[in-house]
Amino acid sequence: MSEPICVQIKASDPLSQAGLIASIRHRSELRVVEERMVDSRTVGLLAVDRVDAGALQLLRTMRASRVEWVVIVASNLDEEGVVAAAEAGVAGLLRRAEATPDRLVQVVTSVCRGAGVVPPDLLGRLLKQVASLQHHVLAPRGIGLSGLTSRETEVLRLVATGHGTQEIAQKLAYSERTVKNTLHDVTSRFHLRNRSHAVAYAIREGFI
Repeated sequence: MSEPICVQIKASDPLSQAGLIASIRHRSELRVVEERMVDSRTVGLLAVDRVDAGALQLLRTMRASRVEWVVIVASNLDEEGVVAAAEAGVAGLLRRAEATPDRLVQVVTSVCRGAGVVPPDLLGRLLKQVASLQHHVLAPRGIGLSGLTSRETEVLRLVATGHGTQEIAQKLAYSERTVKNTLHDVTSRFHLRNRSHAVAYAIREGFI
């Protein structure tokens, strides 16, 4: 039998938190852990009334505490909330009315495997929002959905294959200063330590 998935539970109010804990406490597939036991394999369950500023702050706090994936269980989900949660890095969204113990296990298992979970009736709207963002905001600036420009992607790909600054400049017909500035922009924007960290991040996220 596989090890249970560790789950940290938070909520916008104590009653919701207690209810969510009670609903999965006896499921062998999941194990509720305290904040001190959280690691990068922990899934966060966040119960809120709606996805508002307070809910998004709780989401960011959970992610900042090493929780890799966070699932929001909300009483009310609308298009604006889904988009805001996606921008904040949510891994899954679930209506509280549908949050049975079985469904919670399914969603936690799915996000732990890398899948995103969104109510079907809201998925189409989210995709339209993403397409609109790409067409009207990012594309005119030469930026992809990854947040990287085509220049940044090219430079990172060459760094990943072992090319130095001078070689990259020659291959792409840029100055060495341009290459250095490009790498500095990426590391600063994504809060990365150095070019090796930038390459590792881009590969892990599927950007290159």
